[in-house]
Amino acid sequence: MKLAVLGGSFNPVHLGHIALASSVIKELGYDKIAVVPAYISPFKRRQALYKKDLAGALRPSVKDRIKMIELAIEGNFKFYCEKYEIDKEGVSYTIDTINYLYKKFSVPNEISDKPLTGKIGLIIGDDLARSFALWKDSDKIIEKTDVIVGRRGVSGMLSFDFPFIELKNRILPISSTQIRKAISEEKDFKAFVPPAVYEYIREHGLYK
Repeated sequence: MKLAVLGGSFNPVHLGHIALASSVIKELGYDKIAVVPAYISPFKRRQALYKKDLAGALRPSVKDRIKMIELAIEGNFKFYCEKYEIDKEGVSYTIDTINYLYKKFSVPNEISDKPLTGKIGLIIGDDLARSFALWKDSDKIIEKTDVIVGRRGVSGMLSFDFPFIELKNRILPISSTQIRKAISEEKDFKAFVPPAVYEYIREHGLYK
């Protein structure tokens, strides 16, 4: 079983996230995508102290973020929501999650009836790839994973100072910040998120 990991705040999860992960399955033949919401991103620790984000929107609960992920991937057996970082709480580091997943999938489990084969794929956008050297134990991450870089807004050849697999994904100019800002300004955001996520956000009054 080939496993790839897509981590992030998913605040909220949007069509760009789903399209990126789907491209990994289609282009590279992965069997499962672990969507891993962070409890607190190491690059957003200061923001986590405040009830409102930089767009002025109220922060949703962890429960809301998880529910939106589950709604976004519902019915797609190749995706699952991995709650390791949420359950662990505190600052989320990728290297810890990777080590955990190697142990979890060393044997068949409720997610996969087959054990892991090969390296775990780590999916990141080209924006995050530029600061990859700043990640905790980035050298160990490179040893333990196949880093897969997807395009967020760059055309042409990608070039970074570490080995990576370049994804030929279609660029969707969508960001969670953009969505939160649109909601706080009472603008339409239906085109940016899966239908079930759109309804959940509206029903629960998130990001107001």
